[in-house]
Amino acid sequence: MSLFRRRAGASDDVPSAPGSAGHAPAVPHAHDARVVVYSRAGCHLCEAAEAEVERVCAEQGSDWARVDVDTDPELVRLFHAMVPVVFVDGRQHDFFRVTPGRLVAALDRPAR
Repeated sequence: MSLFRRRAGASDDVPSAPGSAGHAPAVPHAHDARVVVYSRAGCHLCEAAEAEVERVCAEQGSDWARVDVDTDPELVRLFHAMVPVVFVDGRQHDFFRVTPGRLVAALDRPAR
């Protein structure tokens, strides 16, 4: 059971492209790799998400990067206790847990 519910008809992706109408502001490091995991040291959910992302990305031939949110005050402000957060192609994809099938489907789409 999720603590958060999506609105009916809401997109799975939260845009983060700078300067585009209707888009959220850019998130630091969101474009460092095709998949970016925002996490922090000592977080068991982060470790599990990173392991799943690493496995899926290896199978899909995609690059990924880990960003420690505690190294940047802006990331702490953005994500605080919401880690891990996974971005694909610069857009928020998942948080707390990684759903392998959704990640594979996102990586099967052309990079944006």
